[in-house]
Amino acid sequence: MSKTEYNVDLCIIGAGAGGLSIASGAAQLGRSVVLYEAEAMGGDCLNYGCVPSKALIAAAKHAHAFSTGEPFGIASAKPKIDFQAVKAHVKGVIETIAPVDSQERFEGLGCTVIREIASFKDANIVQSATTITRAKRIIIATGSRASAPPIPGLKDTPFTTNEEIFTIDDLPKHLLIIGSGPIGLELGQTFNRLGSKVEIIDIAHPLDRSEPEHAKVLIDALKEEGIIFHAPVNTKLVRKTKSGVAIDLEDGTTLSGSHLLVAAGRRPVIENLNLEAASITTGRGGVVTDKFLRTSNKRVYAVGDVSGRGGLTHIAGHHANVIIKNFYFVPFFKASAETNNMPAAVYTQPELASIGLTEKSARGKYSDIKTVHFDFAENDRAIAERSTKGGVKIIAQGNGRIVGASIVGEGAGELIHIISLAMANKMKIIHLTKMISPYPTRSEAVKRAASSWYTESVFSPKTRKLAALMARFH
Repeated sequence: MSKTEYNVDLCIIGAGAGGLSIASGAAQLGRSVVLYEAEAMGGDCLNYGCVPSKALIAAAKHAHAFSTGEPFGIASAKPKIDFQAVKAHVKGVIETIAPVDSQERFEGLGCTVIREIASFKDANIVQSATTITRAKRIIIATGSRASAPPIPGLKDTPFTTNEEIFTIDDLPKHLLIIGSGPIGLELGQTFNRLGSKVEIIDIAHPLDRSEPEHAKVLIDALKEEGIIFHAPVNTKLVRKTKSGVAIDLEDGTTLSGSHLLVAAGRRPVIENLNLEAASITTGRGGVVTDKFLRTSNKRVYAVGDVSGRGGLTHIAGHHANVIIKNFYFVPFFKASAETNNMPAAVYTQPELASIGLTEKSARGKYSDIKTVHFDFAENDRAIAERSTKGGVKIIAQGNGRIVGASIVGEGAGELIHIISLAMANKMKIIHLTKMISPYPTRSEAVKRAASSWYTESVFSPKTRKLAALMARFH
């Protein structure tokens, strides 16, 4: 049987966050688009990652609230968890958002959507079981998926990843988690709040790339809720038992649990693409790209997780913006995908958000680094809500140029937007002091941190004398 042939402006392999954003933008600009997706539309974020995890986190917050009302005069109570109803809630959230990423919507925009595995036939052609596509430009947007570390016994032991954890039959009685990154911490706290006993194991210190004082605030909060950490420690063996799983640690400890979640890394999805046929170079992080996201094949680009430039949905969105700008708007002044202004957040409670350089990295790069802080313990809204853990830390050069920031506390993922906006527009510390925040809000903490940059100079003996002089004339 002959294959259907397409000759289009743009061919996209992968209908996750990056691929869909590019397809939408290009189609609405009148470009012809073929979009390949062999699995679920929406990719990892919609089906196995951001969306279901935040829905589950929301359910767990409601459960946790039952036991935290005493400071407000509300008696503590034990929540009754209907895990099947919780899963139905998660599924309902996915189904509510899914139409935005659906095949029908993109076909309505004018895209040709092909639900088959795609691969390169040669440097210029993409093919699937029933199609052959020639395109002016080709985008690889296949994303990444959970990977299993090379731990002895793991491949012979039943375990879940983020791709299965939201659909397991029963609430884990005792959940062991390998990995203390964002996925491990978020799901660890969530299942702990829903009633599971949770232990987290990692070869490294949790959040070892974050500001250490802020990482400590978060980890201490999780410990207070009952989560047990074993880190840093090496895992000697993972094995199946009659009641579930066991993990033997090299310090002699043996952990036993009913379920095992592996959240210790991800790998780019490139195995079925036949990249060699297209002369596309790959590396440890996936497809090798330049700062404009172009691969070694000048007709082919890669975006999102598969490009090895960070595994966050909003990074894929940023890449999509770069692609659309460079293809259709600014061909002679190309936008770069490289940026030091990419925010990230861990959606635990308290949340931990960061952007740019850490203090340690900044001091290694610049000689004039200064940091300023403001704690939520001094923020009136946080005090009123009895949620005063954490604070704001801003890192800047001596001239006030912001190079990084970290926020730990309630709503940190929202507050980091303020600093992200400032950094994206090359604003300095002084511009944050000009912001007027409604009172009382947590966002005041960002302004107060920025204002403290000037405390010594504003209230110095010299300015006190100037104020005394000026007072004589008023």
